[in-house]
Amino acid sequence: MGKTTGFLEWNREGAPKREKKERLHDSREFVLPLVPEQSKKQAGRCMDCGVPFCQQGCPLGNPIPDFNEHVWKGRWREAYLALTSTNNFPEFTGRLCPAPCEAACVLSVNQDPVTIEQIEKEIVERAFAEGWVTPKVPTYRTGKTVAIVGSGPAGLAAAAQLNHAGHTVTVYEKDETLGGLLRLGIPDFKLEKHVIDRRVKLLEAEGVTFKTGVEPGKTISWSELKSTHDAVVLGIGARVGRELTLPGRELNGVVQAMDYLEAANRRVARAGGVEGAATGKRVVVLGGGDTGSDCLGTALREGATSVSQIELMPVPPNLRAAGNPWPQWPLIFRTSSSQEEGGLRSFGFMTKKLIGDAGTIVAIEGVEVTLEDGKLVEHPQSTRRIEVDLLVLALGFTGPETSSLSKQLGIALDSRGNVKVDASFATNVPGVFAAGDAMRGASLIVWAISDGRETARAVDTFLTGQPSLLPTRGRDAPFGGR
Repeated sequence: MGKTTGFLEWNREGAPKREKKERLHDSREFVLPLVPEQSKKQAGRCMDCGVPFCQQGCPLGNPIPDFNEHVWKGRWREAYLALTSTNNFPEFTGRLCPAPCEAACVLSVNQDPVTIEQIEKEIVERAFAEGWVTPKVPTYRTGKTVAIVGSGPAGLAAAAQLNHAGHTVTVYEKDETLGGLLRLGIPDFKLEKHVIDRRVKLLEAEGVTFKTGVEPGKTISWSELKSTHDAVVLGIGARVGRELTLPGRELNGVVQAMDYLEAANRRVARAGGVEGAATGKRVVVLGGGDTGSDCLGTALREGATSVSQIELMPVPPNLRAAGNPWPQWPLIFRTSSSQEEGGLRSFGFMTKKLIGDAGTIVAIEGVEVTLEDGKLVEHPQSTRRIEVDLLVLALGFTGPETSSLSKQLGIALDSRGNVKVDASFATNVPGVFAAGDAMRGASLIVWAISDGRETARAVDTFLTGQPSLLPTRGRDAPFGGR
């Protein structure tokens, strides 16, 4: 479990980053690799705590103490085998996961936790470099066919697992490229797209078929898709953005965050440059979450004259509140890599009015709010006007796009508008299952992969009568939980 006294000898050291001034001039990843000796020491901080809360905090149930032990002792291949026993895509989680495992690390009680996320990335990147990651082609085929709709992390995980079980898997993606949110929603500075391409090539070599530019409900009917496969898995995500219901929403220069990020990612893939929709503009991002942070970093790289990120809720505390003890997810003030790079952050501000000129937004007007007895209280005397040329709405997501699913297949939805599933991830339509954000609502990449794996196990059982896939550990947290 690492060196017995490692957590007493070494402090937490994150991976080095490229200089801010340098990384703002391109879209390449900014996190640099750790040297092997540094990785060993960081893994050596794992403290043999007896009860691995980190493993419980991970929706995949990754065997974290095991791979830390292997890294500490220089057994990198063994570390890779341990990590990939539960995680199909550690190259994704090692870059994008907010690391609920680290929040649950016992060291978090009074120290900085083990750098679990970075160690995952170091393990898998070493595995690729050493040639340990090779296609694993099934030894037999069951004769059953499965359609996976959506090539995001949930769809890819389900595809990988079902293919391993011997089923013939086809992934249908409505966009022209594969990866879903990974491709079009995550900026390259957090995930360069060759990382996705590398994994897709492996899945293709293992026998998974990918079809792009196919949107069930439009280019092919849902009923036709279902009739030509033995099972269907919905991995369509939850891309529908929450709207700002104020007069002036129709003004030019007001865009949804995902529309902005998709356009930016397409431009980077096409041209590689940094000019874009925010170039030379005063940008305001409404929303203080991860998506808003990605918009901030993108606008800075595009050369915005100014960027402000505004959060409705008051500023969080620097330390855990009494009602937020370990090992719960810490609700504290955080600064993302994009927020480190520049821009202004405001908290406790409610937008009340969008102001336009000749059909284009020029300013927003709002008031300060405070949280009192669980309710937001407006302070009219604090009215403030903020000049803006581009307003990006990063207000969260309301669920998946389900209109054609409901009309053509009669898929039932839950009270939040997500695809309704039972404990086996099955919808009300026999043979149709759902995984990830489509049934959970917008959540974490690690939950998407976990759901994809569990859905695959349920589909395998449906097709064969008994599962050949092992259950995913760490499934005791409720939907939407960390």
